[in-house]
This record gives sequence, structure tokens and C-alpha cells, in this order.
Amino acid sequence: MKISAHFRSLPSSFRRCASGLLPLAALLSVAGPAAAAPAAHPANRSLLIYSIDVEGGQATLLVSEPSQASLLIDTGWAGNNGRDAERIQAAMKDAGITRIDRLLITHYHADHVGGVPNLVERVPVGEFLDHGPNREDTSVVDADYAAYLKAIAGKPHRTVHPGDTISIPGLSVVVISADGQLIKRVPGITPAPNPYCATEKHWDADPTENARSSGILVRLGRFSFLDLGDLTGAKEVALVCPNNPLGTIDLYLVTHHGMDWSNSRAIVDAIEPRVAIMNNGAHKAGMPVAWQIIHDSPRHPDLYQLHTAEGSDAAHNSPAALIANPRGAAADGSYFKVVAHPDGSFSVTNTRTGQTRQYGPEQ
Repeated sequence: MKISAHFRSLPSSFRRCASGLLPLAALLSVAGPAAAAPAAHPANRSLLIYSIDVEGGQATLLVSEPSQASLLIDTGWAGNNGRDAERIQAAMKDAGITRIDRLLITHYHADHVGGVPNLVERVPVGEFLDHGPNREDTSVVDADYAAYLKAIAGKPHRTVHPGDTISIPGLSVVVISADGQLIKRVPGITPAPNPYCATEKHWDADPTENARSSGILVRLGRFSFLDLGDLTGAKEVALVCPNNPLGTIDLYLVTHHGMDWSNSRAIVDAIEPRVAIMNNGAHKAGMPVAWQIIHDSPRHPDLYQLHTAEGSDAAHNSPAALIANPRGAAADGSYFKVVAHPDGSFSVTNTRTGQTRQYGPEQ
């Protein structure tokens, strides 16, 4: 007997309470008919996710196995003698690929789009995806956007919108946010009332490119991964209030590198991540308020950090085993490698230590 997708998408505190008060048949009746689940995947399918150290920017590589189809989300910074492109290539080598099938640019800030020119000089890219024109009229962002357009000129390019899918064999990849617009319903997930909206603080509208970020939800069978780029608080709240269309999430890429402009309780508590990865820099983001919100979320996730947040304190940094590049390390560049499976199980490897933590399928 299968419990509906609607019931599974409710907060765990509600599920535990309901399970103790009602017999299973009554729960199924309350939950209603199950929404269509993502297509089943053969047992040999897996998803590799690399959270690459680009020093406080973003570069996240997804590779679907056994097809080796790839999606790269952002490219880090420009310059530094091509450092970020080299680090992306190192992850590609580990995954056994030599090209990027699709490259999604979440938005046009330098720490996300700046590395495109360096990357395309070294790596073939099949298709470029973004939210459309730059919406932040400043000289710095205008220059980064112009460099991006020059680098992709004549290459396949598509503008994405909420509800669009990105074709990666073996995976479901749905666009959640883009150009300030937000999805209302994800195929296979029944939106559920979000009890955390009532106590959420007011967030001012954000006029920058951050609020235009293209975010995606990636699923492999029962495993789910959420990346919302640098989406800021007002948009996060609008996305999940009054109803949460995302369900609960296995792996959460901490939004906006752990800035307190993002990571509202309304979204973090609603998605209840099992594990979170924060792509902060040693001296960028990883802010105590955001760290604490994630740490305190309902499933108290393991919170991995690409760097020790050196501007924070020990109470708001994770244990050393969960940090890829700690204070005083001989060299930066260590990354996290996730291997996920259709049954919802996954592992996270810290390449600095070589240690791997296993996370079993949810019951």
C-alpha cells in the first residue's frame, strides 16, 4: 500500500502527529489520491553531484549515470589564471566526462557567470541556459553580462521559465524560479499548506539579479536536490507561502552561499533538508543567522561547508569533518562529491579527507 505524495510532502512534525492519531486507512483518505510520481529508474541509475570550490561563488556539476549526461550550474569567477575552469575540469575528470551537455547560469553576478569565457576556451558546451536579459543596470553587472553574451555568441542558447524542464537522461530537472517568476506546482508533488509562513518576518523586495535567479529541482527516483541560486528572502517566501510546492528535500544547496539575505525559515523549515551543502568562501557569506536557521530546521541536517567561515565563530561553523577547506589549510580547492541513488539513499565525500558519510533511503 502506497502513502500519497501529498502526505509525504507534509512537514515531518505533522506526519508524526497524524500517524499517532489516525489509522493508516484514515490517513490515506485524508491525504487524497496520490499525484503521479516521477518515472521509475532502473536500479543501476545514479547521480553524481560535485559542489566545486570556486571561493564563494557557485559551480555545481551534475552527471547522470550510466549515460554520463551532464548539467553544470554556474562557473565561478573570471580571471585567477583560469582557476575556476580548472577546478570544474578536475570534477569532470573524476566523473569521466570531457564535455558539458548543458550549462545553466542562475544569474549574472560575477561569482556565477564570470567564469564562462575561461570555461568555453577549454570545454565544449552543448547548450547554454539562462533567465533572459540582465535586469540589474549597473556597470559591473552590465560588463559581466556582455562578456557572457560574447562568449556564447553563435552557440545553442535557451531562456528558461518556471515549469520548464531541462533534458538530462535519467533525471527529472524542473525549473522552479527564473527572472523573478516562481512555479506554483511541480509535476508529481501536491502543494501542501506551509505552517511556517505565519511567523515569517517581512522581507523587502530585492531589485538585484539575485531575485532573478534560475533555480531547479532535480529528482532521481525518490532522491531530490534543490538549488535556487542566490534567490533572496521575499522571493523564497512567495515561492513556498501559503503552500509549499517543493515537498521535502534530501540535499539542499544552501541558497546564496549562506547569506542572511536568503534562507528564510519559511522555506528552509518547509523543505526539511536531510543534508545541506553551503558553497561559502573563507571570507564570504556563511553568516551565523543563515547557518543557525539551517542547523535548527526540522531534520537537523548535516551542514557541509566548502570553507570555514572565518568571519564567524566556532558555534556557527560545522565540525572539521564537514568542511572541505578549513582555516589554515595548505591549499584550497577541495570539494564535495555526492553519489545519489533512485531509492533515496546517497553519500557525501569530503575530498580533503577522503571520508564518506552514507545516508540511507527514507522509511
